[in-house]
Amino acid sequence: MTPEEVERLIEEGIEDADATVTRPRNPDDDTHLAAVVVSPAFEGETLVAQHQRVYDALGDHMTRDIHALELKTYTPEEYAEQ
Repeated sequence: MTPEEVERLIEEGIEDADATVTRPRNPDDDTHLAAVVVSPAFEGETLVAQHQRVYDALGDHMTRDIHALELKTYTPEEYAEQ
């Protein structure tokens, strides 16, 4: 999967999400990806619950198409503090 396809799935699966997906190791490797996801839907959730939302949005692609996903999730407020 391309980073753009992964971004689309995340943004469609999580309300008001803004996802940025890159290939951190090799520009030609679509199986190792890194994602930064910002959404107000993460407000009040644990980090584990936030990450589970992203995995749920990706569905079966996490086991079929994506080998590894480096994931960082933030609420808009947390992201603004960065």
